[in-house]
Amino acid sequence: MTSPQHEGHRRLLIANGSILRGVGVDDVPEIADVLIVDGVITEIGTDLVAVRDEATEILDATDKLVIPGMINSHYHSHDTLAKGTLEEEPLEYWRLMALPPQYPKRSREEVKARTLLGAYECLRSGMTTVQDMVTLFPFDPEHLEAVVEAYEEIGIRAVVGLQYADKKGISTIPFWEDVFPEELHGSLSTAAEPDADIDQLSYLEEHYLQGPARERVTWALGPSAPERCSTGLLQRTMALAEKYDLQIFTHIYESKGMALQARREYPQYAGSLIRRLQEEGMIGPRVNLAHSVWLLPDEIELLAETGTNVVLNPLSNLKLKSGIPPIHALEEAGVSFGLGCDNCSCSDAQNMFQAMKLFALVAAISNPDPGPNQADRAFHAATAGGAHALDREEDLGRLAPGYRGDVVLMDLTDPTFVPLNSAVRQLVYTESGRGVTDVVVDGRIVIRAGVLQTIDPADLLARIASVVPEFQKDFEQVKKRADGLSGYLLEAHHRTWAEDVGANRLFTGR
Repeated sequence: MTSPQHEGHRRLLIANGSILRGVGVDDVPEIADVLIVDGVITEIGTDLVAVRDEATEILDATDKLVIPGMINSHYHSHDTLAKGTLEEEPLEYWRLMALPPQYPKRSREEVKARTLLGAYECLRSGMTTVQDMVTLFPFDPEHLEAVVEAYEEIGIRAVVGLQYADKKGISTIPFWEDVFPEELHGSLSTAAEPDADIDQLSYLEEHYLQGPARERVTWALGPSAPERCSTGLLQRTMALAEKYDLQIFTHIYESKGMALQARREYPQYAGSLIRRLQEEGMIGPRVNLAHSVWLLPDEIELLAETGTNVVLNPLSNLKLKSGIPPIHALEEAGVSFGLGCDNCSCSDAQNMFQAMKLFALVAAISNPDPGPNQADRAFHAATAGGAHALDREEDLGRLAPGYRGDVVLMDLTDPTFVPLNSAVRQLVYTESGRGVTDVVVDGRIVIRAGVLQTIDPADLLARIASVVPEFQKDFEQVKKRADGLSGYLLEAHHRTWAEDVGANRLFTGR
């Protein structure tokens, strides 16, 4: 029979699943149904027979663990074609091989295909929301529209933040101006470079922020890093964020070089980028600081006092030799944090299970004494912590009535979960992503029994195949150019590591 209060609405019933409502290592899943009406969870209970009618779509969750969709709180779609291209490289080396300012302008077809590919990978590993800090350089309005189109077509929830800066990258990296011959300075760049041809913030405001709200694509602001942005640009960022109620995502202290740059360039703030941000008003719950590896104790306390958020990226931080963030200190201070999978060229996998496990393990080796459980903190960061970073903790990151219907089903008959001793621990330490069977975003089934439903996977693979040869050709040229600069890069790298920045986040065995 039809339940009168739901007549005429889009309904999905996830039936007979093992529902994981909490994030604790001792939380036991309960057998129940989840009813999603018009994209919102309205009921979680047993045998919701009142809505089992022809108008209700049924997703059988028997022998499935039902969890909230996970949130990739720091991600860049611009290099999804570069997975598997690089081994370990220091961050400053990697910048010259992986980031858009080093490449010729891409085609619209490539931009859309790579965005679809990254979103598909995220969905397949149980992520229903991504924060895409995308660099489009040189900026082309058609490229931004291609990004939006891709996310809308594939059905993932995306918070898009253009990455921008107004200072040349070479001026923000210690020793580069000294070490590199002047004739090479113009060819050196970093994550985002000033774009003289267009004001990206004005374009974003006029064409998107002032327009009608979209269903699953929303917006954030992405100043590349404080040292790459003038005071005026940061103040403008805050003004826009407050005007349109947007979150801000920026990079901070990812590498020792970024910490050293702060010590050298900001004596008026005691060498602290955090104190510079405080002075300039860009701090607080609206602000998310990606990486935060080289924070000092007083800076952590300031983040806690102001409610400023952190997004940790353990995969890329280790591969790029950036180091281990002060996880225990952040936890003890009460700083809220999410987890990100970062760039495909330096983490290689958009896989939150890898990120959660690595987070928990690097926390374990950060202190020789026994510490608190990290599995529950990792799972919280991947769900509710990510929702907090996006200012969506009231409707994302949990399975509860009133929350959006972003849900993932995991195969409990897979050896990963046999026997089921702790759902949360096994999600963090045992699961690889293999167990994801079904993914629901906003009450719509996006992946059913492992198969993408919104677009044809074969067509996506064909689109990727058509653009990869051009990318690979350009990558080889970019890498060849960077390899020719290795002597200068190594000298600057050694000079940076010879300096004292007040902390050491890299285990050297000495």
